[in-house]
Amino acid sequence: MTSLSMKNYDIASLREARRRTLQLVQDLNDDQMIGPRLDIVNPLRWEIGHVAWFQEYWLLRHLYGREPTLSNGDVFFDSAKVAHDTRWDLPLPTKAETIDYMTRVIDDVSRYVEKSAVDASYFLALVLFHEDMHGEAITYTRQTLGRPAPRKTMPDSGHIDIEPTPGQDISGDAFVPGGVFVLGNTSENGFVFDNEQKPFKVLAQSFKISRTATTNGEFARFVEDGGYQRRELWSGNGWTWCETVGAKCPVYWSFEDGSWWRRNFDQMVPLEENHPMLHVNWHEAEAYCRWAGRRLPTETEWEMAASSEPGSNHKRCFPWGDEEPNPARANLDSGSLGTTDVRALPAGDSAFGCRQMIGNVWEWTASDFTPYPGFVAGPYKEYSAPWFGNHKVLRGGCWATRSRLISNSYRNFYMPERRDVWAGFRTCAR
Repeated sequence: MTSLSMKNYDIASLREARRRTLQLVQDLNDDQMIGPRLDIVNPLRWEIGHVAWFQEYWLLRHLYGREPTLSNGDVFFDSAKVAHDTRWDLPLPTKAETIDYMTRVIDDVSRYVEKSAVDASYFLALVLFHEDMHGEAITYTRQTLGRPAPRKTMPDSGHIDIEPTPGQDISGDAFVPGGVFVLGNTSENGFVFDNEQKPFKVLAQSFKISRTATTNGEFARFVEDGGYQRRELWSGNGWTWCETVGAKCPVYWSFEDGSWWRRNFDQMVPLEENHPMLHVNWHEAEAYCRWAGRRLPTETEWEMAASSEPGSNHKRCFPWGDEEPNPARANLDSGSLGTTDVRALPAGDSAFGCRQMIGNVWEWTASDFTPYPGFVAGPYKEYSAPWFGNHKVLRGGCWATRSRLISNSYRNFYMPERRDVWAGFRTCAR
């Protein structure tokens, strides 16, 4: 399996990530950068300050022993110590002051890394990927708050036809034979997140998995068949959630003039029949599966469908092979500023013919987020360990995920009631 090499993650990569972070908030004023107090998002002024603080903490302070840039920076921006619901009450710097802090930090990081003989590669990758994650979080925060879509942040890489191939039918299931499979990140060099380690062998049964993610059109039929009113389709926790929030349909959907619409950032758009289901939580995905006579894949099954090759022990880094993602293979890097048709991008198919397992939408799995055997927390101990046990695993990335971050072994994790993130799902035959 190709490693996620750290040698390419240098100061230029950090500066590119920083430009992108600032582009994502450039049109928002100070008040909008705070926004309403919600359980599922952060005030954006806090978020961008935290990104800079994290970079300063791990590179300038942890690695090089430098004193803090801001005397009160830890009080404001240390996510492990600043409770989420207090972040709106802090006397945070203004947007302009926060951007100045961000600039000072990355300039200082550049000077220290270039002059020091200390190997900074691990922490360069850590802070880069951390900023990439928060960049994605900013996009779904803008969706949650009904802000306009962010401007396209990636350079144009030429025209890629992402429409489905005329006449091509990729409905139905792919068959994945069982056997011994190594779950986890098997690279021996490069950066690896702690929750992807240590890779271990599992014995899996054969299974059938849908070749595409569940579409809006498919989910609409569940809604129209009374899916949100039928107690028998929901688990106990799922039904409690459904009743508590009064859910009647997906969070951003509305039915007007005989058609379904959905809110896309600050605009209402006709529901795209063949785009993947989006902004659905684990409970909703599970209820749909019960209605359809299907089930969610385990994360082992998901990774097997994405990584295995028939008749080979080779484990692919990406569904299509070991070559890096590009726009012809996966909808990533905010290039489209949204989802695309589930039938598009055949160049990204897995060996079993599963499409778009990387990019477009995160995919819920049936699995709880738990440590792999032999797990050892990385230097950033708060990354995984505090969340084991009560979160569910998602795989594959979404349209806003950075291509340098994602691979078949990457494990995302959210509480099962979260439906603000760019998440959908695919299903398995029972």
